[in-house]
Amino acid sequence: MSKIFIALVIITVLISASHQNPENSILLSDDYSGLSRGPFNSEVGAHMEYHYVPEGKPRGNWAISSFRSNLPASWYVREINGKKTLWQKGVNPNNHWHPIMVAGDELWQNYTIKTSFGLLENEKQSGIVFRYQNDRCYYFVGVKQNVAYLKMVKHATAFHKPFEKELASQPFEYKVGEDINVTIEVNGNHIVASFENGPSFEAIDDTYDQGKVGFLADGPAYFGAIEVSSSAQDKTKFESHRAETNREEQSLRDKNPKPVLWKSIKTKDFGVGRNLRFGDLTKDGTIDVLIGQVVHHGPKDRNSELSCLTAMTFDGEKLWQIGKPDPWKNNLTSDVAFQIHDLDNDGVNEVIYCMNQKLIVADASTGKTKYEIPTPLTPGGKPTSGGQNIFERILGDCLYFCDLQGQGYDGDIILKDRYAYVWAFDSKLKLLWKSECNTGHYPYAYDVDKDGKDELMMGYTLFDDNGDKLWSLDKTISDHADGVAIVKFNSDEEPRLLCAASDEGMFFADMSGNVTNHYYIGHVQNPAIANFRDDKPGLESVSVNYWGNQGIIHLYDSDNKIYHEFEPNQYGSMCLPLNWTGKSEEFYLLNTNVDIGGAYDGRGRKVLDFPDDGHPDMCNAVMDITGDSRDEIVTWDPNEIWVYTQDDSPKSGKLYKPKRNPLYNYSNYQTSVSLPGWNE
Repeated sequence: MSKIFIALVIITVLISASHQNPENSILLSDDYSGLSRGPFNSEVGAHMEYHYVPEGKPRGNWAISSFRSNLPASWYVREINGKKTLWQKGVNPNNHWHPIMVAGDELWQNYTIKTSFGLLENEKQSGIVFRYQNDRCYYFVGVKQNVAYLKMVKHATAFHKPFEKELASQPFEYKVGEDINVTIEVNGNHIVASFENGPSFEAIDDTYDQGKVGFLADGPAYFGAIEVSSSAQDKTKFESHRAETNREEQSLRDKNPKPVLWKSIKTKDFGVGRNLRFGDLTKDGTIDVLIGQVVHHGPKDRNSELSCLTAMTFDGEKLWQIGKPDPWKNNLTSDVAFQIHDLDNDGVNEVIYCMNQKLIVADASTGKTKYEIPTPLTPGGKPTSGGQNIFERILGDCLYFCDLQGQGYDGDIILKDRYAYVWAFDSKLKLLWKSECNTGHYPYAYDVDKDGKDELMMGYTLFDDNGDKLWSLDKTISDHADGVAIVKFNSDEEPRLLCAASDEGMFFADMSGNVTNHYYIGHVQNPAIANFRDDKPGLESVSVNYWGNQGIIHLYDSDNKIYHEFEPNQYGSMCLPLNWTGKSEEFYLLNTNVDIGGAYDGRGRKVLDFPDDGHPDMCNAVMDITGDSRDEIVTWDPNEIWVYTQDDSPKSGKLYKPKRNPLYNYSNYQTSVSLPGWNE
């Protein structure tokens, strides 16, 4: 063997060894030099519950993972001690959510974090999160009141009581305003964390084996440059896993029809956010659009009403308009009362709406009033100064139609205020009954006792057709219902209640009001029920979180048990069931943004992307417009409306045609129910 050959072998071994050095396998290195100083993003508030707004998107490597109305825009890029940092400026008064910024990939497994942070006050906890699943499930290393901690955090076991398992803790004297340097290593179930000039922790825990990294600060704190590294072998394993996952999802998308533009129309001056309704206005059997601009009287969204109604076709023909359009009134963070419905069952639709403290039934083709009544007097006899009913009469929070009288069609009207009172009217606007409860946002009707008349689920209360309360969970469940439905999850079983209950999480109950499953998984809303998976019996459900933990999605089987959770982005969504292929498995649509939007399947895989063609992406709706049984996707902002259909549309033959919530019961807060059916 020659000396030259031996030398080459030695050099090769040395090069290979250097590649095994974790410092040479960087997953993330960020000193924030690419971020401009100032607010990380602007306040988005309730708009992001069911709108895509660019103010909430990631910047650089980072995304704001959680916020609430008391700390809506508290993260800044700020220069401290001559270096750029990520700074959280607010004091979080809650203990069931935490301001968090995240970066990285959910498939990262074994890695080392080197970073620094500093507290600007000593009362609240701040530190590093790692193997982050979502902002309710992660490991945490940090400090609070001169104690250092290593914790495992995983959802909650009761209302507002997060589960935290302390893996280690030690006293640690540090100075407010000075850097705290920390190194964290995770390898399999082995965790090692060490503070420079402070304690070191070592723990074994099997809860999480992969996940992102991030910063958590319940009080004013700053975070310095971060480096996340791994061995070359672990980085190669991650890259292989990521590439395979991307290939799998791309393969699924390639097999599905592509979205192509069908129609687009301009809505300048009279356009809105989510405040559209759909139905036949012209008596020609096709779907038209009703656009409702809103005025907010405050406080917040407690007293909102229509200010302008504009009717138009999908060809852009304006049919009629009531009120004066105003482009400054184009956003909406609550429901208001207007719908398109054949109220008297004569085959021709009416428009039913509330405006100027009147409940009005109008001709759908002209907008001319047919008959009207004053809206109900404000309960209690006088308006409130700062509550939800500040006028002599209620403004009307939403409209819902059902069959309380057993007529065989949905000719009865449910009208409610924002949170406390409900009224039932017949088709001629004669009062049938009124009641009080924690109304939640939007009701759901079902003939529970099979007497030909609907019962009404309003919030946590089930009303009989005559307005009697059959049962109520108002005294046992806190917060308010963000979405309810009564459904047979398995065709051979009795129906059950699904309730997305805001900070109470998600629960299911039987028709006697007994809670069968309760999941304290954060602020849950916008649920949907459909056949998302053929390999599972019955119907599946999906929900999304918002306030305090936006973007966490849970999937439930027909026994109402969680079988998958993930966090594809940090947005709320309507999670609308999407019959895109005409096959029996439906998807659910999150939003139509090119980068972070798309539709997902019942396994949490992204199966549909949207073209990079300049389309609006603030809002979306799903319905069959062209008539081949499959859904079109309507996407819009205040300036224009676009409609996408499939690139193989129209398609003939036997196609899936699910039975959905009727378009006349459309709401920002509906539970979307899609029951199996076929066109033949």
